[in-house]
Amino acid sequence: MEMVNIKINGEAISVPSDYTILQAARQAGIDIPTLCYLKGVNEIGACRMCLVEVKGARGLVTACVYPVNEGMEVFTNTEKVRVARKTVLELTLSNHERKCLTCPRNQNCELQRLADELNVTDIAFEGEISKHEIDDMSPSIVRDNNKCILCRRCISTCKKIQTVGVIDAQGRGFATKIGCTFDKSLNETDCVMCGQCIAACPVGALYEKDSTKAVWAALADETKHVVVQTAPAVRVALGEEFGMPIGTRVTGKMATALKKLGFDKVFDTDFAADLTIMEEGTELIGRIKEGGKFPMITSCSPGWVKFCEHNFPDFLDNLSTAKSPHEMYGAIIKSYYAEKEGIDPKDIFVVSVMPCTAKKFESQREELRATGYPDVDAVLTTHELAKMIKEARLDFAKLPDSGFDNPFGEAATGAGVIFGATGGVMEAALRTVSEVLTGKSFDEIEYTAVRGIEGIKEATVTIGDLDVKVAVAHGLGNARALLEKVRSGEADYHFIEIMACPGGCVTGGGQPIQPAKVKAEIDLKAARAKAIYDEDRSLPIRKSHENPFIKMLYDEYLGEPCGHKSHKLLHTHYVKRDKY
Repeated sequence: MEMVNIKINGEAISVPSDYTILQAARQAGIDIPTLCYLKGVNEIGACRMCLVEVKGARGLVTACVYPVNEGMEVFTNTEKVRVARKTVLELTLSNHERKCLTCPRNQNCELQRLADELNVTDIAFEGEISKHEIDDMSPSIVRDNNKCILCRRCISTCKKIQTVGVIDAQGRGFATKIGCTFDKSLNETDCVMCGQCIAACPVGALYEKDSTKAVWAALADETKHVVVQTAPAVRVALGEEFGMPIGTRVTGKMATALKKLGFDKVFDTDFAADLTIMEEGTELIGRIKEGGKFPMITSCSPGWVKFCEHNFPDFLDNLSTAKSPHEMYGAIIKSYYAEKEGIDPKDIFVVSVMPCTAKKFESQREELRATGYPDVDAVLTTHELAKMIKEARLDFAKLPDSGFDNPFGEAATGAGVIFGATGGVMEAALRTVSEVLTGKSFDEIEYTAVRGIEGIKEATVTIGDLDVKVAVAHGLGNARALLEKVRSGEADYHFIEIMACPGGCVTGGGQPIQPAKVKAEIDLKAARAKAIYDEDRSLPIRKSHENPFIKMLYDEYLGEPCGHKSHKLLHTHYVKRDKY
C-alpha cells in the first residue's frame, strides 16, 4: 500500500494514500465530528459537520470525502473551524423538532450528543419549522420526518446495502424531505420491515413500532397466561443497553429480568431453533432423497421472505415451508403446552423478544395462526425489552443469573444458539443432516466454511458419498446478487441460507443502536457473533437432534418431523406480492 506523509494540527503522520482526512485523523486519535457519515454506507459530505482547514485550499473542506495527498497540512481545531461547525449544527437544529425528553432516541442521539459537545446552549436561528405527518401505518417501523436531519444514511442503507430502495430525498431546499414514491406510507411499498434504516438513523426519525404497552397490559390482565421467549441474538446485545461491552453474554440476567417483569413462563427460542432444524433438515433430506426442488432456501428471516415475495416470486417454491423459530414456538405453546398445562389457548398471550423489527410484521401474517389464534401475540425488540427493564427499575447489571422455565427448561443447544449469526442456520442444519443421512455421529461439528462476515459464502460439504453444495448470504443486496446468479444458471446449490440483515440477527433492526463512530471502530457483526459462538462451545449439547426436549416433543405429541401434525403446526406458505 502506497503511503503519504501529512500533518494534522502540526503532528506528522504517515497514512495510506487512499485515505480521507477523516480516516487519517482517526488513525491519529483526533476526533472530527460527523453526522451524515456512516462507514462503508454513506460517505457523501452532506451535513458539513466534518469541516476542516487545509493549507492552500479555498475555504473549508469536508474531511469525510476529501482525499489526503503528500505534504498536506490539516487543521481541525481552529477558530474558523469551530465557528463553522457550530453554525452548521445550529442551522440543523433550527428545523428540528426539539422534543428530546420524549424522543425514542433521548440520550442515544448523535445530534443531541454533538449539541452538548459543541456547547450549543441556545437556538441561534429561530424561524419556520417544517411540519410532517408521522407515518405509523407499518406494523414494524415508525417514520417521523419532524426529527429528520436529512443525513441520508437511511436512504443509502435501504438502497445500497439492502437494495430495497423504497425511500429517497424529495423536494428541494427547505422543502426537502425523505419519503416514499407518491408520498405513500412505508406500509404501502416494498419495504421488508428489516429496520436497517432504524439502525442507520442518527436521531429519532425512525424507530420500531411500540409493543411495550400491549405487553404491559397483558401482564396486568389476570385472565391471561403470559409466556415470553427470547431469540439467541438478544442475549449477546441486551447488555449494551446497560453499559456493558459489546458482545457481553447476559443469558442468565436476561432470564431473571423477564421473571421479575412478571411473565408466567420464560422460554428460550433456541429450543424452537432446534425444532426448525428438525423440520427444515428433514425437508432438505426429503428433497435430496426424493428429488425435490433445489436450491432449498431457509425461511426463518421474515425480512428476507417478504423480499423474496416482492422481488423473486419465482423462488417461492424453493423456500422451506418451515415457519421461523419463534412462530413455531408460539404454535407449540398454544397447542402442546396449552394441553399439558390445561390452559385454553385463547387465554395464552405469547411474547417474542427478537432482534428483528420484521418479526412484528411476521406475527400479524394470517398464515401464522395454527391453532386459530395468532401463533405470537406481540413482538418486542431487544431495545424495547431494555425499556421495560428500565421502566421496572431493575438494576440489570446486579441481577443474579437464572435459567429458563419448564417444561422445556434448559433446552438450548449450541446449534440453536448459532441461529443468531450469519451462517448459523446452515451450520446447525449441517450438524444434523450429516448425521441423519450417514447414520453416524461426528465429533468435528464446526463448519467454519459457512462462518464469517463475508457477504456471500460458498462451500461444498461432503456427507457420506454426497457432495452438498451450499451458500450463505446476509444483507439483502448480497441475497439479490446470489439469487440472480442462481436464476441465470451461473450458480447451482442444494441449500442456501439467507438473512435479511447484514451479519444476521446479531445486527437486526431491533438491536441496541450504536453511534456511527463506534461502528467505524468496532465491527458489531463480528463482536456479537463471537459471543454467539462462545456460547455454542460452552453448551453440553451442540446438535439439534440430540436435544432431549425435542425428542420428548416428537415422542409425546408431534410424531415425526414433517409428519401430519408437525406440518399443520410448524409449516406455512408464502404469497407473491406486487412490486410498487
